[in-house]
Amino acid sequence: MVLSEQTEATERKFVAADFDKCTGCGVCELVCALEREKVFDPQLSRIKVLRLYQLINMPVVCRLCEDAPCVPACPRDALKQSEETGVIVVDDEKCDCCGWCIEACPYGAIIVLPEKKTVILCDLCDGEPQCVEWCPEGALDLLTRKTFDEKVRKATVKKLIPETWR
Repeated sequence: MVLSEQTEATERKFVAADFDKCTGCGVCELVCALEREKVFDPQLSRIKVLRLYQLINMPVVCRLCEDAPCVPACPRDALKQSEETGVIVVDDEKCDCCGWCIEACPYGAIIVLPEKKTVILCDLCDGEPQCVEWCPEGALDLLTRKTFDEKVRKATVKKLIPETWR
């Protein structure tokens, strides 16, 4: 194994979306709610698909930020981040849905459960994200930040430079 492959294997991964492949079908939302909350209710999903004017579908999910800003933003110390996986765990007993973590999240990936008076975030389904597994278009993948950034750069260049220029 090459050094870069070793680094890649030990880096934190998060659910990343390919907006060009996402059709907005909502299967990811349904399977997430079923896996984590045991009901088919997309409002209880830890992944949300933003549908923008029938032009683009953007799945939004926790990016497991290094030094996640949502964790220190919580005045009740209800959020803890795993140093190993980056997954952010919510202590439902401490969370009072004040919204400070939501304000601090740069991705809009924290979901409020008002009836339970707590928030939820992607926990990667204990390492096997079901949204990735069940996405019919293959629009979701479990990637490291480096791999995700490389894919975005390549996709951007491909859109900026027409095929006729190559």
